[in-house]
Amino acid sequence: MIALAMAAHPDDIEFMMTGTLLLLKQAGAEIHMCNLANGCYGSQVYSKEEAARVRAVEAADAARAGGAVWHPPLFDDVGLYYDAPSVAKVTAVVREVQPDILLTTSFNDYMEDHQYACRLACSGAFNRCLPSYVTDPPFPSTNKPVAVYHAMPHGLKDMMRNAVVPEFCIDVGGVMDIKRKMLAQHKSQSEWLDATQGMGSYVESMADAAREVGARFGACEYAEGWRRHNHMGYCGADFAPLETMLARMLKRMDSKPEGR
Repeated sequence: MIALAMAAHPDDIEFMMTGTLLLLKQAGAEIHMCNLANGCYGSQVYSKEEAARVRAVEAADAARAGGAVWHPPLFDDVGLYYDAPSVAKVTAVVREVQPDILLTTSFNDYMEDHQYACRLACSGAFNRCLPSYVTDPPFPSTNKPVAVYHAMPHGLKDMMRNAVVPEFCIDVGGVMDIKRKMLAQHKSQSEWLDATQGMGSYVESMADAAREVGARFGACEYAEGWRRHNHMGYCGADFAPLETMLARMLKRMDSKPEGR
């Protein structure tokens, strides 16, 4: 199995997805991390160019700490758009990696970079099998099935403050130490997130979010929530590799009301 986590900025994967990604690695999967934007505007200290350089080093260090393959970003911050050139670049990454599992952001999140990253990732996965579609750079098409899963949005709410409820949760308590270590590699974000989003300790903010998901939805200490994308065009209806590989850690929401 190959799992690819694809999000917007350096540290987005670490906030909402790496617990699940680490458990997939423990279960035998090869794991990949790709942030589509380079983090160039995520600093009040560095210039645009220096911020992009620093954040690339931090992202690569985080991937190394988790045993993941790191893929360099494709776009500037606030430079993610759903257009033909961008789709061609993202599809190239999907075709190169050929994941069985694609983890990505929520369609509805607090900022548009996250939402565009989601749309681009989903289109990249869908376009993987179109033999006449040309990617940038060119990679051959593949019919390998891929199951797409959406993480919880930051703050667990959409852009209009509506609560988002996961389809199921993964208990990530056993890998929280590594999840913390991976996020802590993004040292440049400490001052930035405190100044712009009120996160005095961004690592503890991540842990608080995982704790809230666990308490509200997972009946466990720490959890990450997921919703599975419609299978049509991606894989068979019964192809659910994330649930299969992590069955022991899975907490379903089928009949549990929110907050229990």
